[in-house]
Formats: sequence, C-alpha cells, structure tokens
Amino acid sequence: MPDVLAESATVVIVGAGVAGMTTAVMLRRCDIDCVVLERQSRDYVEQRQRAGVLEYRAAQMFGEWGLAGLLGSFPADDTLEIRIEGQTHLVLNDPDGGGRAAGTLIPQQILLRNLISSFLDGGGDLRFGAADVTPRDLAGQCPVVSYTGPDGQRHEISCALVAGCDGEHGITRRCVPDGSLAVLAEEYGISWLTIQAAAPPPRYPLMMVSSRGFAAQFPRGPQASRFYLQVAPEDQVADWPADRIWAELRARAGRADLPSGEITFREVFALRGLVCEPMSYGRLYLLGDAAHIIPPMGGKGMNMALHDADVFTRAVRDFVQRGDESGLRDYSAVCLRHTWTYQEFSRWMTEMLHDPGQQVDPFRARLARARLDRLLHSETAARDFGELILGLA
Repeated sequence: MPDVLAESATVVIVGAGVAGMTTAVMLRRCDIDCVVLERQSRDYVEQRQRAGVLEYRAAQMFGEWGLAGLLGSFPADDTLEIRIEGQTHLVLNDPDGGGRAAGTLIPQQILLRNLISSFLDGGGDLRFGAADVTPRDLAGQCPVVSYTGPDGQRHEISCALVAGCDGEHGITRRCVPDGSLAVLAEEYGISWLTIQAAAPPPRYPLMMVSSRGFAAQFPRGPQASRFYLQVAPEDQVADWPADRIWAELRARAGRADLPSGEITFREVFALRGLVCEPMSYGRLYLLGDAAHIIPPMGGKGMNMALHDADVFTRAVRDFVQRGDESGLRDYSAVCLRHTWTYQEFSRWMTEMLHDPGQQVDPFRARLARARLDRLLHSETAARDFGELILGLA
C-alpha cells in the first residue's frame, strides 16, 4: 500500500449533509466530477434527527434541476396556525392566492437519504469514514484535500475547488487563515427543548404564544410530531421528564386534550445567529452551517443551505463549461444578501412570538403583541410575511 494515494477531481465536497449532497447531485446533473468526503458512517448520517420544512422556493429549485422526485409525496401546507393564549388564528402563507404552498414537510433525514441514494445510484463518489480531512493550498489554483480512509490508506486529492459543507465545527472553516473572514454572532438568550414524539400531528403547523412562553408543534408523519418548548436557559434535558413536557405543552396550547405519545428524541439548545463574511476564501467556498447558523423560527436553516448549493453549483457549471468565473467571484455576495434577509426574518419572528410576559418586560411584551396584531389584521403585513415564508424575498 503506497504511503499516499494521489488522486484528482474537479470539486471536493467536505461533508455529506444536505448542503453537500445537494451540491453533489446537482454537479452530476452538469456532468462535473466531484468527490464527497464524510467523517461519519452512512448509517449515522442517514439517521440524524433534523428539522424538515422545505420552502416553496427550494421545492421549485429541485424541480428546475429535474430532481423533484427526490422530495417524495410528503404533504405541503399553505396555512399556519398561531394560537395566542389558547385562541386560534390562521395565517395564509400565500395571501395572494397563488396556490404556492409554503412548506413541504419532508424530514431532513429522508431528503438526505434520497440524495445519497440518487448520487450513489448514478455512480457518484461518496466516501464515508474519511478521517483527518485536511485541505491545503486553498489560496492557489490547485488546492489539495488529504484524508485517511477506513483502511488506513492516506489519500491526496488535487482539485479546482473545495466546497466546505461540514458544519459550524468542521475543518474547512478552520483552515481559513486568521483575519481572512469575520464571524458575526449573536446569542438570543432563549433556549428550546425539542422533542420528537409518536403523537398525532396538528392539522396545520402550530405555533403557541402565551405568557408561559413559546411552544410549537409540526407534523413529521402520519403519527409523528416535532415539538418545541421554550425553557429556561439553564435547563437540561433531565429537568423535563415526559409528564412535565406534556403538561406544559397542554397549558401553552390551552388544550387539556392535546394528544401525547412516546418521546423518541429530546434535546435542549440555545437560539442564536451566526454569519461568516465572506463565505469564501481562495478556492474554498463555505455552504450551509459552515457559513451561517440561523435560529429555527421560520424553518430557514435547511433552506438556506439549499440556496447556497444552488448558487454554488451554477457558478461551478459556468466556470467549468465556459471558463466564466463571475459566479464564483459573486458567490459570497449573492449568498450573504439572502442570508442576512432571513437572519433578520428569523430574529423578527423570534421577538414577535416569544412574549416575555407582562411581569418580566411589559414594554417588550406589548411590542410583541403589536407585531402579532399587525400580522393578523394587515393585508400588507400578511403579504410581506408570505413572501418571506415562501423564500421569495
């Protein structure tokens, strides 16, 4: 076995999440060769629990690439229920009546499984268990990405471009020299307990606003729901046994009969925003969570990763097929405009729906309710909200 196995590819993609696999599948549609390196096993990647609401713009993107079949037959919703102190209000996600459903409720891990299967079935090169991935020479014309395979063989892949799709804590962003990009971040001071449960889903995606805090329930299948519950920042999973979870969800929903079910997953996390500027360095391009983290209000995390993949793939296609580097030069600016638009939207929604309560901050509590009132009663506000929910801003 040679000490180092030398290889080459046009694009090396680091990370086999949604951003990486969508990019890989679309590159193959353009007949552009790529290698995908993933540190974890296939089983681990395909079983990771993630949220999953595909916005209208992202669903259209899959159709434009001839990949609509990867979305399956999951239902799409055009209505959001906001329950304020137990009182229901329905918000149309497409108030102009264009028939554009805002959210296709496809669990992220199912979309990812479909992407992986499509890529491999089409002869794609996806390597799981890639350890010690190390990109270098990123500022030059021919970067190299080295890694160690499961058999201990060391590989070096020369390439034209590197796509960093390995998340916030991945290696690609850490390879950028100090001072070459800024990491702008904000902690919201809000924590959520998220649970997956075998509980009947609501008729519409449901968000609950009350003086007790925020809660939400989203469909995840015929007999499965994803719940979110605002908790104290210091709380841990152990502080929330099942009985307490269901009692608090019922109190915030104003429904003593809210159905429960077996809890199969639970996690506490803090809401925060993060953006890297620029989203590229030399021949390295950051996509998805490697470039930005967005709070889950509005369901934009996965959709922003898909937007990055679309912009990057089109830029690579123009570069490879026509020698046009303008798309690569503009990649960061185009993606950052989109990123900041939806960071602001998610922050706006967070502040609107997380009522701090009259006893905590009466001024902010009134502001939050004023925002909600305008959304529910102003056609202009409803159109603006619909445009952002649909992903068309």
